[in-house]
Amino acid sequence: MQLKYIKTLLTSREFAAKVTCMAWAPNNIKFAVCTVDRVVLLYDEHGESRDKFSTKPVDAKYGKQSYVVNDMAFSPDSTKIAIGQSDNIIFVYRIGEDWGDKKVICNKFIQTSAVTCLLWPAENAIVYGLVEGKIRLANTQTNKSSTIYATESWVVSLASNVSGKGIISGHADGTVVRYFFDDEGSGESQGKLLTHLCPPYALAWGANSIMVGGCDKKVVAYSREGHILQTFDYSRDRTEKEFTVAVASPSGESVVFGSFDRLRVFNWAPRRGMWDEAKPKEISNLYTITSLAWKKDGSRLCAGTLCGGVELFDCCLRRTIYKNKYEVTYVGLSQVIVKNLSTGTRVVLKSYYGYEIEEVKIMGKDRYLMAHTSDTLLLGDLLTNKLSEVPWTGSGGNEKFFFENETVCMIFNAGELSLVEYSSNEILGSVRTEFMNPHLIRLRHKH
Repeated sequence: MQLKYIKTLLTSREFAAKVTCMAWAPNNIKFAVCTVDRVVLLYDEHGESRDKFSTKPVDAKYGKQSYVVNDMAFSPDSTKIAIGQSDNIIFVYRIGEDWGDKKVICNKFIQTSAVTCLLWPAENAIVYGLVEGKIRLANTQTNKSSTIYATESWVVSLASNVSGKGIISGHADGTVVRYFFDDEGSGESQGKLLTHLCPPYALAWGANSIMVGGCDKKVVAYSREGHILQTFDYSRDRTEKEFTVAVASPSGESVVFGSFDRLRVFNWAPRRGMWDEAKPKEISNLYTITSLAWKKDGSRLCAGTLCGGVELFDCCLRRTIYKNKYEVTYVGLSQVIVKNLSTGTRVVLKSYYGYEIEEVKIMGKDRYLMAHTSDTLLLGDLLTNKLSEVPWTGSGGNEKFFFENETVCMIFNAGELSLVEYSSNEILGSVRTEFMNPHLIRLRHKH
């Protein structure tokens, strides 16, 4: 994973004006930034400023200077933003579909202490941490909140796994606690997972391990059960300062740590089962990085700083152009974005199982996508955005593909014909045959 500077969204000031939090909308269209002045700035996917709204204190009599916005998150449908504040409240704003839509508070959740961090992983559920050490759940449908688990130590960080069905919380005493809404059959334990040597302010849940950094200038990778896998020690590097924030890519295959004037990038190497450090991104006069946000399609990373600056970076393993019609961007080992250069429409091709995607091919009159992984075959229709990933054992790439039918791909390989319906992740059917002619096969759809 390489980070390439694109543009500055907010220019740094000459004094501390901390970017307290940032968030990308799940639909990749909106990006939100909140600075120390408690105003939420909204940008489009190209980094153009389009809208803004002011947040409110829990009680108007305390005045606008009485609180700080500590964290925020978009709803899964991208139409709302949850704002966690230091004056013991979460406000949920409905921001609407279009720029300029009226911003309306649709939920309020009053707490017994300051809200330090929050996530919005599922439809109605906002997960958040408090100064008093509790991790709680706010249900936007019932307008009620409840405690998931309680600790004795300030919550300094929160992160979710790739699916959003598991969360980890970092606490001021160094502990990291794990909780699953659904462990998806992994059988991994819940509860206290590990104790880090310093408060885990920089916390990320990667594809195969948990990454932690803090004021001791070390980045430590822990296994799924909390054992140390790797340690990257920068304590003797005089140019390195403490790690203040971390974020995992949407696929979990890369993790970026922010410190002073620097972004450190770590990439998971699946064949070796280890993290590799890429060349760090050094930016002088950036100062301390206080917030990081990764676009949900994996293509962009934003960094916010202590002096109020916001920088936009392109994230890419490699990029190719096909027939001057499509741009194919590998944003992770298991995630590829295919963009139509004339219309600007994009398809995100992703291995659901996290397998490494080999070369993406565009076939069938440049309408269909095909790619192999070690154990699966990925197919997609660029016109309808219907994608499939089916189990597929290695055949040396000798398959013949037939795209005459708009809804079903026919694959002939080693005397066997397989049918895959676009958008289905199971093979529709297969039959042994030595002779293959797509015009002699009739497909009938049941309604």
